[in-house]
Amino acid sequence: MARILCIWFPDWPLRRPDTPTGRPIQVVDASGTVIALSADARALGARVGMRRRQAEALAPTAVTLMSDPGAEAVAFEPVARAVEDLVPRMEMAAPGLVYLPTAGAVGYYGSEDALVGKMVAAVEAVAPGGRFGLADGPFAARMAAERAGDAPLIVADTAAFLAGIDVAALGVEELVDTFRWLGIGTLGDLAGLPREAVASRFGSIGLEAHRIASGEDRVVHPRQIHDEVVVEDTFDPPLDDFERAAFAARALAGRLLEAVAPSGAMPHRVEVEAEAASGVIRARTWRSSHPFSEVELAERVRWQLRAWVESGGVPGGVVRLRLVPADLSDRGRQLRLDEDAASELDAWRALSRAQGLVGPDAVLQAVPQGGRDPGERVLWHRWGEEPGIVSLDPSSPWPGRLPEPSPALVPPRPRPFEVEWDGGFPTRVRLGSRWEPVLGWAGPWRQTGRWWEGEAAADRYQVVTSAGAFLCEVRDGRCWLVGVYD
Repeated sequence: MARILCIWFPDWPLRRPDTPTGRPIQVVDASGTVIALSADARALGARVGMRRRQAEALAPTAVTLMSDPGAEAVAFEPVARAVEDLVPRMEMAAPGLVYLPTAGAVGYYGSEDALVGKMVAAVEAVAPGGRFGLADGPFAARMAAERAGDAPLIVADTAAFLAGIDVAALGVEELVDTFRWLGIGTLGDLAGLPREAVASRFGSIGLEAHRIASGEDRVVHPRQIHDEVVVEDTFDPPLDDFERAAFAARALAGRLLEAVAPSGAMPHRVEVEAEAASGVIRARTWRSSHPFSEVELAERVRWQLRAWVESGGVPGGVVRLRLVPADLSDRGRQLRLDEDAASELDAWRALSRAQGLVGPDAVLQAVPQGGRDPGERVLWHRWGEEPGIVSLDPSSPWPGRLPEPSPALVPPRPRPFEVEWDGGFPTRVRLGSRWEPVLGWAGPWRQTGRWWEGEAAADRYQVVTSAGAFLCEVRDGRCWLVGVYD
């Protein structure tokens, strides 16, 4: 295996301008998993990898922030440039986590100690607090960086180093639980088993775990990259804002993977190269442990373009964008039994083309959030982009919330709705030019308005007719339609 230097900032998601000071902080990703914690939050018992609700129960005073990889990439750009000044072939796995092949650099600087010493000095001058680990392969280098502490850790015997590491480092929860049940607690225990037996019992995922435990790490099948596989595009006027750059990233990522698809291979690494209007050329390599999907690749290119555009790394904007694949592999990845990757990719391409035709604000997707009204319980954002911060927790109690099921259609604004009442009970509703008798109804559900903003209280009713079911709201003596049930 090639010798790899890993530079890791465990707290990088916390290094953002909106991070409050003097309070415990936790950062969660889109799946609700904690990915970074301040020292105060760790002292309260929260741990990286926990679910958000569990971490908040242990650290109720902690402030929860949603991860923003694009902003983190922008903040990481000065560090990336400092690294590239010493070793130009940097591979970025995520903002705050990079890998460097050291073979050529060691020959230039004289030794691994000399290279690591220069790298530590250069990175610390820009962003203190990084951890440095050097070993055979990216997995062992990452493990070394995690255990490095304040001083770099250079591993001479990778197999011996990995032998004492807990199997939980593999990151596959179901597989790890089975290993523990079988009495396999460390990577050394796993590496000591016959590889054929592990492959027979656990399949390809077990085979990959055995390779990692043995210090062999990920094996790819490099193929020759022909010029026609490399894709690029030019822009006039130059790309000088993140929104246009995001569209360019999606289009180019789709073209690249369509170009390599006939060979049956997908890339593990992609070099993103951008030429500025001033003539400056920037290049950055992104790595993935599994072959890039179209969505994942577009996401990485978008992060990188945002970092360059917002940090001033491409003066005058981007006039040319180029993607170069590397480490093509036909091994792919193990799909779930219920996963339809082809249909997902077709849907992604169709939505991407639709958004290009009708504009970014015309194709939206939703994420659930908390609220009492049906319209409040959905947060809309542009398709293909990260959702905004969900400030209304859907798991929190919402007194007065409507019971299930929710309406299938919610108008953007409440519409006037004529209802005839008899003794406080709804008897007829007006639908167009005709009146429909009410067959059944439920309510009222009392909603206390935002009195501090002058909003009055309201009563909500569910009304069923032969033509459909409706959710209406009575406020200030008038009735409004706020939802239609399917």
